[in-house]
Amino acid sequence: MALSAVITLPCTAAGRNTPEYRTDVPVDSIIMSDPCIIADQSTGTYYMTGTGGMLWESHDLRYWNGPRFVAMTDSTSWMGENPEIWAAEIHKNGDRYYYFATFTNNETECARTPDGDRIPRRSSHVLVADTPAGPFYPVGTDNYTPENRPTLDGTFWRDTDGKPYMVFCGEWLYNNNGTMEYVELKEDLSGAIGEPRLMFKASDSPWSREIVNGEEQFNRVTDGPWLFRTATGRLGMIWTSWRFKEYTTGVAYSESGTLAGPWIQHPDPVMPPDFGHGMIFTDLNGQLILSLHTHKDINGTYIRCPSFWEVDLSGDYIRIGKRLL
Repeated sequence: MALSAVITLPCTAAGRNTPEYRTDVPVDSIIMSDPCIIADQSTGTYYMTGTGGMLWESHDLRYWNGPRFVAMTDSTSWMGENPEIWAAEIHKNGDRYYYFATFTNNETECARTPDGDRIPRRSSHVLVADTPAGPFYPVGTDNYTPENRPTLDGTFWRDTDGKPYMVFCGEWLYNNNGTMEYVELKEDLSGAIGEPRLMFKASDSPWSREIVNGEEQFNRVTDGPWLFRTATGRLGMIWTSWRFKEYTTGVAYSESGTLAGPWIQHPDPVMPPDFGHGMIFTDLNGQLILSLHTHKDINGTYIRCPSFWEVDLSGDYIRIGKRLL
């Protein structure tokens, strides 16, 4: 189906201040949280997006051209005219490319914190394009996650039943205990089918910790799910939280090999401190690579930038190798 066949909405570019387009930018000079990469073999090009809704292009992962805004949103929808965009991902499904991203409309309230503070409308939505270069337009108008609580970091997975799903986080602000959940999607990814199902809670993790009112407890944050399957068929998920003051990545495995779990948490983080919100992609040479963000302190300013690591899924567990960039 041609892209023009599904574009019926008054779409505009999300983000009004278009940054300067640059060429041959070293990857460690790019400011970006939650970097997600897809490799296009037909053009020999890597496409990288993430928080901000922008797109960068590269042929070697080391030097990049960009950015361009590629997320075209419906200004008459719940997102409003200029939503914030977090944790965007590009997934190929069939012969089309789908842009999973978290959109926040700060003008609209969806819920209150346990202390009564206002939480803006925040939810994952799906856009679509005919190529990974975009631009991406809404594939439908339906909600994907509940509108009466904040959710984020939606990612795509097709489970062993052959059905498509969105895996996402229930934001901790809502009840001080973040969640991982999944919901079935329509085959054309234009909306959700049924209600979300719980995978695990932040409080289930043995490695993510924080101090609240002088007492140590579980860290409340669930962030950045990414599903993978090992060579032995084991289903795993890398995800991110905090270990006291350090942002870091852990892993959980499904005992059933499906999204239904039960999900068992590995006791320790799988990454060094300060590397989080990861995803796994196959490079143009067939090598698996883990992409995350880390941070740099430039003259007292904290910025996030992409980082790439070797990753091995040839056994029963994920194994992280050396840092590449």
